[in-house]
Amino acid sequence: MEFSEVVRRRRMIRHYSDKPLAPDVIERVLAAALRAPSAGFSQGWAFLALTDAADRARFWPFVPTRVENTPTMQDAPLVVVPLAHKAAYLERYAEPDKGWEDRAEARWPAPYWYVDTGMAALMMLLTAVDEGLGACFFGIMPEQLRPFAEEFGVPEEYAPIGGICVGYRADDAPRQGSGVAERRRDPADVIHRGQWGRR
Repeated sequence: MEFSEVVRRRRMIRHYSDKPLAPDVIERVLAAALRAPSAGFSQGWAFLALTDAADRARFWPFVPTRVENTPTMQDAPLVVVPLAHKAAYLERYAEPDKGWEDRAEARWPAPYWYVDTGMAALMMLLTAVDEGLGACFFGIMPEQLRPFAEEFGVPEEYAPIGGICVGYRADDAPRQGSGVAERRRDPADVIHRGQWGRR
């Protein structure tokens, strides 16, 4: 598929069939995350991949609103939880070629450990489209983060940024309504050329 078509087709799909994914497809989706950019090539991320039905069943109670509102998301055969590792960035930028030996978070204009992990998540979303699949990124509420981490043995220094489900779109899934297109912001409202307010 042409890249422009992948971008055009990308949607958050919330209704899935339980059709299994081929192992090589799963590996391509996961491997794509590793091609995302990262500040200083810190690669401060990790990914919890849940392919076993029992493991996915353990996951869904930590996103009860998602289950209640779109229960067929549970049919997706792959769930990935991207995790950001702040310490990897602080350590990397304390190395001689960067020189931030104090490891001060105040030096960072934005928390790039989250930014980069989000980019890795987007790489998986786009790869899913390229594989003819649907995918959806969704949040995990703050009160569920520690219980989730304890259930799956995630070390304290890794912060989940959300979850991604990947699979085949359900045949009877509702089509995206025209309201989404109507709500999409016009480029002229968000792209400022050379000066704020200049279209």
